[in-house]
Amino acid sequence: MQEDSSYAGRWVARIRGKIVAQGGSPEQALRAAQFSRHKEKLEILYMPISFTRSPLLGKVRDALPDDKIHLVGGAVRDMLLERHSHDLDFAVPSGGIALARRVAHALDANFMILDEERDTGRVIVIGEDDSRTYLDFATYRSGDPSTGSGQALEDDLRARDFTINAIAYDLRNDALIDPLNGAEDIRAKIIRACSPASLTDDPIRILRGVRLAAALDFKIDLAARNAMKEAAHLLPNVSPERQRDELFKILEGPKPDASMRALEMLGIFPHMMPELSAMKGCEQSPPHVYDVWEHTLKVLGHLEAILAALESDSGGDDPFLNALTSALGKYRERFALHFTDSLNADRSVRAALFFAALYHDVEKPATKTVDYTGRIRFFDHDVQGAKVASMRGNKFNLSNDEIQRVKKIIFNHMRFHFFTMQLEEKKQEPARRAIYRFFRDAGEAGVDLILLGLADLRGTRDRTQTMENWNAALDTAEIFLENYWEKREEIVAPPRLLDGRELMKELNLQAGRVIGQLLEAIREEQAIGNIQTREQALEFCRRWLDNDSPSAAEAAL
Repeated sequence: MQEDSSYAGRWVARIRGKIVAQGGSPEQALRAAQFSRHKEKLEILYMPISFTRSPLLGKVRDALPDDKIHLVGGAVRDMLLERHSHDLDFAVPSGGIALARRVAHALDANFMILDEERDTGRVIVIGEDDSRTYLDFATYRSGDPSTGSGQALEDDLRARDFTINAIAYDLRNDALIDPLNGAEDIRAKIIRACSPASLTDDPIRILRGVRLAAALDFKIDLAARNAMKEAAHLLPNVSPERQRDELFKILEGPKPDASMRALEMLGIFPHMMPELSAMKGCEQSPPHVYDVWEHTLKVLGHLEAILAALESDSGGDDPFLNALTSALGKYRERFALHFTDSLNADRSVRAALFFAALYHDVEKPATKTVDYTGRIRFFDHDVQGAKVASMRGNKFNLSNDEIQRVKKIIFNHMRFHFFTMQLEEKKQEPARRAIYRFFRDAGEAGVDLILLGLADLRGTRDRTQTMENWNAALDTAEIFLENYWEKREEIVAPPRLLDGRELMKELNLQAGRVIGQLLEAIREEQAIGNIQTREQALEFCRRWLDNDSPSAAEAAL
């Protein structure tokens, strides 16, 4: 009936077929009706709403036929948005670990204890495409079960972060429990805090709110923004690992530039990454059109656009992105494979690249100088920036591989611009020796360096970017990538002709630093085409030793 459709997804109280009150849960509808109709006989029922259910929900319900269980949090939000979720959180009155074990057995899936103190167990379902879905079973976060499971569940939902995440789905009766009207906020695309204490209770929710706003294209309401600002000083109380995880989810998600701008405006950086604060207002000379902070945000935005264009093989209405896909689109699958490699099981290569982009100019304020002409320079900002990013990576407990990748990107990020300038101004392409040394120093980070270089160029010139300069950058990128992916054994990583033991035996040398120098010199000569055979390598070493310094004499002793 028409009257009922406006209450879809809500619980209503009816008297003789007429709706007299409504709420987000049976208890709310009942209380609202009793306020004015306390002597009349009430009918409490749920008004259905249409959305797609994951097939796993039916399997979980069948595995636990006699247990009260609700899907909660982001999975319900995503279900209402018709988005697929690989993380399903279930709230139960008690026995979370035991229920998880039963579900794992029924689904023939993997089981692990996630948090014994909070009675939380995890089931890991591996799909036919090797995708993983995580089913977490946890006892109610708050509330006294003795008050009744309905009230305890409502208390659990009210203790969560944002109203859009404070919705439960009852697997038994196919109904929503929505005490804070989160479904309406989803329809309105608004992020509201569940309570004034939501953000002070757990300040990491500030970052989560910003991430959700970017991922869902929602707006954070004014009250929540003010609460975020007030709670920002509490972030140091949050573990570095939780700070890192939320930050990296932001960086690898949509709109990293808008998210970083939001964090800066909310006053987050002084309490989490204080070294970023100095970039705002730090002026730069042409061809830069922005200060260091605005430039950094532009780089993040252009980097996201570049990766999206390469992934879809389309630049849309942007002529620069269309030129990009024309030049580098042939490497689309190679780029995709590059980003599927793992530096850490919990974080992506893409996130590490965006972290490096966020920090690539972090030391410009500290290295700023102004010469007699008024030109602003930042000598060694790349070297110093790599150190600062490494420091922050250590404080965030990034893995050694992640820290090394970020350091290499930042330390070497100016090299791409040098080669672009040489090509544009002097029509001079990178020599084989330069290409070899570029990838010798950067390794797999060389691909990241090229992508960051392109984004850095767009972020430097932005609307003043010329197609001539952009084509020079694309030609440079294509030359390096062609050598990396198509001429790897010829130029980037020539096959070893001799090892250290053979060198010592053939040339009567002792172990020492010169052996490594010789091996590297051989590989570089291979890369530029001067050495192809073992005999040529040995002859080169003999000449090198005859013409070398005291270190060669020391090796022969």
